[in-house]
Amino acid sequence: MPTYVLRVWLPDRPGALGAVASRIGAVRGDLVGIDILETGGGRAIDELAVELPVANLVPLLVQEIGEVDGVDVEEVRPVDGALPDPRLDALETAALLVQQTDVDDLLAVLTTEALRDFAAEWAVVVSVEDGRVLAGTGDAPEPAWLSAFVNGSSSSATAANGDAGPDDVAFALLPAGGIALVLGRDGKAFRARERRQLLGLAKVAGHRWSEVTLASYRGARAVS
Repeated sequence: MPTYVLRVWLPDRPGALGAVASRIGAVRGDLVGIDILETGGGRAIDELAVELPVANLVPLLVQEIGEVDGVDVEEVRPVDGALPDPRLDALETAALLVQQTDVDDLLAVLTTEALRDFAAEWAVVVSVEDGRVLAGTGDAPEPAWLSAFVNGSSSSATAANGDAGPDDVAFALLPAGGIALVLGRDGKAFRARERRQLLGLAKVAGHRWSEVTLASYRGARAVS
């Protein structure tokens, strides 16, 4: 059965999600997953995974959900392969990171997995000092822009939460090395839960970076 992820805005009140689920059932859809991305200001932003018997029911599904009072559909995207599970994806990515024994491999895995986990269009690890790209995938902005973004966002009062700068760009400083992980997806905002997940991913990668770097240094000294 074709599966879709719908990003929806709902009133943060009892019964709102139930009303949406009822509309999904009305078009013979099956609600198979819920991910709460953000709450605040009387609204919640959720991602709903929905299985449909046929793909051509998507427009009707969006219409039905949109008729629920106070509900808006921000995005619909098809799912290829297994249904995304943000918590499981985060654990699998962390496991891959701690297996790496080379800095270049570590950063390559970090950008590749971050691109997948966050459905981003580009992901890079950059030097905070000059925006130099150390690893990356996708069509990222120029180093000068990346440097200005990371330095400007890092000095912001909201940088500790990773929510400074444009909504469709997210970053997280690694705990060591003067480097940052930066992601972008044109016009698709990163929400609070995603930004917290990104900060956690950067912490794991940063600690592994320190371990790998220290091991390489010790190995070099032993040889000399």
